[in-house]
Amino acid sequence: MIGRATANGIIAVALACVLPQITGAQQRPETPRGVRIGLSYGAGVKPGIIVMPVEAAPGDSVRTIIQRDLDFGDRVTVIALDSAALRGLTPAAGRRFNYALFARLGAAAIVRIAPVAGGYRADVHDVTGKALLRSGVFMVASARLSAGWRMEIHGMADEVERWVTGTRGMSRSRVLFVRSGDVWIVDSDGASQRQLTRGALTMSPAWHPSGRTIAYSRYSEAGTRIELHDLETGARRVVRATPEGLNITPAFSPDGQSLAWATTREGGTEIVFASLANLALARRVTVGRGSDNTSPSFSPDGRRIAFMSGRAGQPEVYISDADGTNVQLLTEFTYGGTSYRASPAWSPDGRLIAYQATAGGFQIMVLSLRDRAVKQLTSEGVNEDPSWAPDGRHLVFTSSRSGVKQLWVIDTESGRLRQLTHAAGARLSDWSPHLAPSLSSETNAANSPD
Repeated sequence: MIGRATANGIIAVALACVLPQITGAQQRPETPRGVRIGLSYGAGVKPGIIVMPVEAAPGDSVRTIIQRDLDFGDRVTVIALDSAALRGLTPAAGRRFNYALFARLGAAAIVRIAPVAGGYRADVHDVTGKALLRSGVFMVASARLSAGWRMEIHGMADEVERWVTGTRGMSRSRVLFVRSGDVWIVDSDGASQRQLTRGALTMSPAWHPSGRTIAYSRYSEAGTRIELHDLETGARRVVRATPEGLNITPAFSPDGQSLAWATTREGGTEIVFASLANLALARRVTVGRGSDNTSPSFSPDGRRIAFMSGRAGQPEVYISDADGTNVQLLTEFTYGGTSYRASPAWSPDGRLIAYQATAGGFQIMVLSLRDRAVKQLTSEGVNEDPSWAPDGRHLVFTSSRSGVKQLWVIDTESGRLRQLTHAAGARLSDWSPHLAPSLSSETNAANSPD
């Protein structure tokens, strides 16, 4: 990333060399549907992006959020230049950008966002092609700087990333986690953190594919039960097939029609499966004969599940068909060993499974289903419970690397890390799918004890 002083010097040189005249010309219209979008650049290259000033406003500005989201996506290089200098390079209406100047600054694309009635207009310019690449209007109904407003800006950033790289960003999403026995929620950039449950011990929150409902395990005098929690209304209902005993690690099927979880059976735990249309009846998926079988994770097509099982004498990751047939050991088993592999998470594109494993303390691993190759992503501290971002590239997980348990995000391709939470005790995270516009408003937090 270019420093401010260096960038201003480059601007001065570029202006002197290239500024002859910003010629007038009409911008190319929005790309028709069906036409491939995105810049052309070499494999492994992160194109440079300059986001132009949007508006002079206090707090976390539109430009700041867009730049941060693009940076966190790890697919582009954000060139952060001085706003005052960039305002002088913004062409008047009907005139073109000086593309040669921006090319000298290292930019492959220019992002220009302007307020319009009811929202913002975003234009992305292809510096090499010297033309408008894509344009769109994004309606924003929420009050400025509210959680809903921020989520709408995240959605705009995700589309801008898609226009530039061909892949949608993951910023319009949220992460569930547990702290001090309650379920919390936080935006993908660490903002708008708030509490969803209060007054009862809860664990293992999980997102419904719609983003409207979550499930979690809640302790009671009779044991633990699975509850469904509507984020828009705050209403909760108990899964009737969990009357007593241990019921943990819920997971929704990708089509949103069913729920799987682990429950006590025959001296161990087994994974069961119930339709949301009939939560009183659950059918058995695993047969562990007294061993523990937990943490189901569905493949994106819903046909298979990954899960943890101790049936071989130590916890390993297995996969099977969703009905429990065709069970296969996924992780490498060593007879007499002391390995511990658990908390599998199937990637959104179906190619990878992330999990935690003992390797000098718990570390996060990613296994390729194509060739069973394993990549270790972490090496510092204790790292547990990975969950995929909707872009299939980033993982959120619990780590003690800061001295206490916090949530961290890692880019599985570059290894880049960032801390998501900053209050001690965050764990058991689950990353949402992309959230629909109607879900951008404040989620219904707990206002009274459960």
